[in-house]
Amino acid sequence: MPIRTRHWMPRRSRLMPFVRIAAWSLLAVTAACTITPPQRPMTYVPPAAINSVTLDQYRASVARRILERNPSYVLRGTPQAMLRSLVVVSFTVDRDGQLVGESVYRTNGDDEAENTALTTLRRASPLPQPPSKLLDTRGHLELMEDWLFNDDGKFQLRTFASPQAQTID
Repeated sequence: MPIRTRHWMPRRSRLMPFVRIAAWSLLAVTAACTITPPQRPMTYVPPAAINSVTLDQYRASVARRILERNPSYVLRGTPQAMLRSLVVVSFTVDRDGQLVGESVYRTNGDDEAENTALTTLRRASPLPQPPSKLLDTRGHLELMEDWLFNDDGKFQLRTFASPQAQTID
C-alpha cells in the first residue's frame, strides 16, 4: 500500500492565497468607493437676526411690564420659605403685544391668587411686541409665567424672583 505523504508547508504559506484574495477584494471595493467628508451646510444669518431679541429676553421684557404696571402687588425682598401660592399662567400674545388669551395652567386652588395673577397680566396689556421670528404661523406667541405669592398677597414673578427664605418664621 502506498504511503501517502502530505506535502508540508509553513502555516504562513498556506494562508497566503487567502490573504491575497482578501486584500485584492478589499482593494477593489475601496477603489470603487469615494469617501467624501460631510459638508457643513452654508447658512446665512442676516445681521438683523443676530441683533434681534431672543425668547428669554422677550420673556424678561414681558415680566418687567407686568411688574411696572402693578407696583402695589409686587413683593420686594425675599419671598417667605413656604409660599402661600404658586400660580402658573399660560398666555398668548399677537404680533402687536395684545393678549389673545390667558388661563391658569397650574395652581394650588387659591382663587384669590389666581385672580390676582390674571388681573395683573391683563393690566399690563398691551405687552411689548414680540419679535417676528418668535411668532407662529398665526402671528401668535404662547408664553408661561409663574406668580409666587407670599401670605400678604404680594407676588414676585419667577423670571425675576429672589431666592426664598430658608427658615419659616
